[in-house]
Amino acid sequence: MASVPSVLKIFSEMPKRDDKSAKPTSPAVTLICWNAAEGRERAGWLQKQGFKVILEVESRQGPAILRRLRENPPAALIIDLSRLPMQGRDVGLAIRTGRQTRQIPLVFVDGEPSKVERVRQTLPDAVYTTWSGAGAASKRAIAQPNPDPVVPSSNLAGYSGTPLPTKLGIKPDSSIALLGEPEGFVEILDPLPAGVEFTHRIVSATAIALWFVRSAAELASRLDSVAAQVTAAKSCRLWIAWPKRTSRLAGDVNENLIRTTALAAGLVDYKVAAIDADWSGLLFAPRKGP
Repeated sequence: MASVPSVLKIFSEMPKRDDKSAKPTSPAVTLICWNAAEGRERAGWLQKQGFKVILEVESRQGPAILRRLRENPPAALIIDLSRLPMQGRDVGLAIRTGRQTRQIPLVFVDGEPSKVERVRQTLPDAVYTTWSGAGAASKRAIAQPNPDPVVPSSNLAGYSGTPLPTKLGIKPDSSIALLGEPEGFVEILDPLPAGVEFTHRIVSATAIALWFVRSAAELASRLDSVAAQVTAAKSCRLWIAWPKRTSRLAGDVNENLIRTTALAAGLVDYKVAAIDADWSGLLFAPRKGP
């Protein structure tokens, strides 16, 4: 979930109901965008439509946003699909697979039609609209919530059928570093985009590094070195993969341990994926700013 730190701002305050003439309470909605300036503009527009708006600018802060949504569920969650639509879908999946959040109405706004259709295939009962209709659509979603929302089998459901290179973000003419990959891993990446080259170390030209970690001891002993190499590269992203609990390779390393340890090493996760029957992975980037 899966990077500007998250921005949290309340765009309108609730009027106090001191007497019978006070206006009805405005519904509180959360708006998720991937651009701060656009988010402020759209939050201001929603405010004029009668909403109290909490703006979240999502940039590798998915877990923190989901925690806030669990602690204080809004009347509706409005997700802008005009940028990073698949990440917007992943937020929706996380909301629906969480017991504390699945009843929150989902309103997806704008987006390239083909990408929106992919979101719709995974979350068919969410509301899909444009910004011109977002106010009215959100009010309908709040007034008529779905008592039995579609709950995907997991927050990876949207990736079903996606080719593995696409899932991992492997692009044409890119340099990919493989660290501790299982035997035959390159073969399962076929077909690859044109011009992809593999190395077994992270260099300045590395676009994606995939590190397969088999134990907590290996993670602890090598993470600082790997994180430093990723940070030193020009624009490298790091997948840290671990054996699934159902795999014959399963050991003492898991998603929470990897996320916590990597965060302490200056890396922030923003995407999760099932790699194959044995491995899952978290995608990390160096933390920006102080």
